[in-house]
Amino acid sequence: MTMDSMTRREALALGVQVMAGAAIAGPVAAQTRTASGLTFCLFSKHLPELGWSDLGRAVKDAGFAGVDLTVRPQGHVLPERAADDLPRAIDAITAHGVAVPMITTELTSADAPTARPILQAAAKSGVRYFKTGYWRFAPSSTNTDVRAQVNAAGAALAGLAALARDCNIELGFHNHAAYIGAALWDIAPSIDRLEPRWAGYYFDPRHAVAEGGAGAWKSAAELVAPRLKMLALKDCFWSKSPKGWVVENCPLGEGMVDWSAVAAVVRNARFSGPISLHLEYTIPSGTANTLAAARRDLAAAKKYFDW
Repeated sequence: MTMDSMTRREALALGVQVMAGAAIAGPVAAQTRTASGLTFCLFSKHLPELGWSDLGRAVKDAGFAGVDLTVRPQGHVLPERAADDLPRAIDAITAHGVAVPMITTELTSADAPTARPILQAAAKSGVRYFKTGYWRFAPSSTNTDVRAQVNAAGAALAGLAALARDCNIELGFHNHAAYIGAALWDIAPSIDRLEPRWAGYYFDPRHAVAEGGAGAWKSAAELVAPRLKMLALKDCFWSKSPKGWVVENCPLGEGMVDWSAVAAVVRNARFSGPISLHLEYTIPSGTANTLAAARRDLAAAKKYFDW
C-alpha cells in the first residue's frame, strides 16, 4: 500500500513529521544503536498503510535504526512474491539509512514452497535473522498427546534450522502465549539439539510474563539468554473483566514486565542483536498516532536498554 491509501489529514501530518525529522535524522538514528551494537527496530505490522520507501522514511524519522519487516500474508512483502519483491523492499527501506536486520514470517515447515525463496532472498539482501511462525496445541477435546505435539514442532524447527544453515540466515523461535513453546521449557530440549549458530530464540518478555508472571518468566529469560537472537518489546497486565481475567496490552513500562530485570539478563548475555518494538495496545487510528506511540515506547525502552 502507498501514501495514496492514507487520508489527506494523515498524509499532511506525516509530511510535517518527515520534514521536521529530516533535520535531525542522522543524530537520532545514531542514538538508536547502543554501544553494545543493539539495533532498535519498529515492527512494520503497525504501519501497513505505508509503502516500502515511506516505511523506511517514517521509521527513521521516528528515531529507529531498523525495520522488523513482515514477509507473510497481508504483510509488507507477500511470501509468494519474496524472491522478486523482498530485495526491492529492502533496497527501498535501506535507502533512507535504516537497516532490515530481521524479517517476520509465518514459516512452520522447511517444505513450504515459499520457505527457501524467502530465506534465500532475505540472506542475499543482508538480513541476518528471521522469525518462524507458530505451532498450535490441538484442542483438549481431541485428547491428543501434548508431548507428541511438542516433538512434532521440534522436528519442524530442525528442518527450518537446516534450511536456515543452507541459506545463511539465523532462526529465532518466538515464545507466544497460548502456543507451543509459550513457557519455553517445553520447546527448549528441541532447540538444544540444533546448532546454536543457526537456531535460537526470539525472546518476548511480555508473553513470558503472561505465561509465568509469578517468577517462571525469569527462569525462562535465563534459559534463552545463551542463545538469544532477537528481542521483542511490548508490555501487558492482567485485568478482571465481566468475562473473567484477561491479559491487556499497554504502553511499554506501564505493565507487569520488570524491564530492569529483563535488561540485566540481556546485558549479562552480551546480546547484540536487533530489538523489535511492538505496539499491540489500542492506539487512535492514523499513521501520525502510531508513530507518536512508537516514539514514546522507544524513549521508554532506551531507559533500560541503552547502555
